[in-house]
Amino acid sequence: MSSVQSLAGKVAIVTGGSKGIGRATAMRLAQDGAKVVVNYSGDVAAAEETVQKIGSDNAFAIKADVGNVEEITKLVDATIQKFGKIDIVVANAAVMALNELDKVTEQEFDRTFNLNVKGPLFLAQKAAAHMSSGGRIILFSTTLCAASTVTPNYLTYLTSKGAIEQMTRALSKDLARKGIMVNCVAPGPTATDLFMKGKSEQLLKMIAGFNPQGRIGQPDEVSGVVGFLASEQASWITGQVLRVNGGMA
Repeated sequence: MSSVQSLAGKVAIVTGGSKGIGRATAMRLAQDGAKVVVNYSGDVAAAEETVQKIGSDNAFAIKADVGNVEEITKLVDATIQKFGKIDIVVANAAVMALNELDKVTEQEFDRTFNLNVKGPLFLAQKAAAHMSSGGRIILFSTTLCAASTVTPNYLTYLTSKGAIEQMTRALSKDLARKGIMVNCVAPGPTATDLFMKGKSEQLLKMIAGFNPQGRIGQPDEVSGVVGFLASEQASWITGQVLRVNGGMA
């Protein structure tokens, strides 16, 4: 636990909070003193395990499709009912379909943009109504938006994350009237179960080789940046994209 709980008394929503970077973020915010709403889409066991690790007095799990506005509203309402307010929103949930142009379908495009773009926008809208000055909205992009190593099959994913980076700029101006800071974290390759799944040792070594540090990042290295952006130490940072990638791009 942190010796100084910089987020004591704060309430945070973390979408996709049951696994990977989302789980690491939920744990970090709780470690810093926040009460955490762990959103998940399907794996209830992973979500409940995350809540148990935090402690049921300081966290609860809620299933919601955060690409659906009605379910986003239910998520926000449940948070207010449980904890009475919202101080921090971390829009981590996303989907990454990989196809080159001739294989992209309308269904794939709609699913990607519903979860990756529409979801964060309407989550910000619904949550901001309950947030006061000093609030934080933290969106997620990807270092691949700036990396020269991108391959063509990232087309729809990168298009959606480019939208998130522009959303960060515009929302930071819009929500400045409420004193809410809006920033974006853009990780490079990170050793989550989802990222590592199905990749050979040779492929992982090649990906690590793209980085000047010669390795793949860890979830805690990303969640630490989210923790910083959520804290008072980031009180003069808004509208920024922080690339957390060890110098990859």
